[in-house]
Amino acid sequence: MRSDSRLSRMLHVLLHMARHDAPFTSEQLARMLRTNAVVVRRTMAGLRDAGYVRSDKGHGGGWSIACDLRAVTLLDIYRAVGGPHLFAIGVESDNPQCAVERAVNAALDDALREAEALLIARLGAISLAELAQRFDTLCRPTAAPG
Repeated sequence: MRSDSRLSRMLHVLLHMARHDAPFTSEQLARMLRTNAVVVRRTMAGLRDAGYVRSDKGHGGGWSIACDLRAVTLLDIYRAVGGPHLFAIGVESDNPQCAVERAVNAALDDALREAEALLIARLGAISLAELAQRFDTLCRPTAAPG
């Protein structure tokens, strides 16, 4: 099963936008993400509708950041890109009268609910500004030993 990478791809795009002075065209973003510009526009539309990016038409137009990075969390972006399923694990419900199936489903449901709550809380605790700071730190040249 292929994983859903919309969240990581859009975070990637947003960090580039945050550190770039000019707007990016859908074609530029598509090349960056190795995808089609139509896919980029469709995904970016969710971010635009949420107010995190804007798109300007015409010469010199394109996509740019429209929000305060400190006020937006990874959870906000997750929701804006459609809130893809966090886990591929699910329960079987072919035979709800089966006691074994009910016991297994109850155990898995509880574990998945707890794991999802933990991940949602963590995504909500990280702002785009924090992510941008981590990016800046990674790009900062290290001092030569001396």
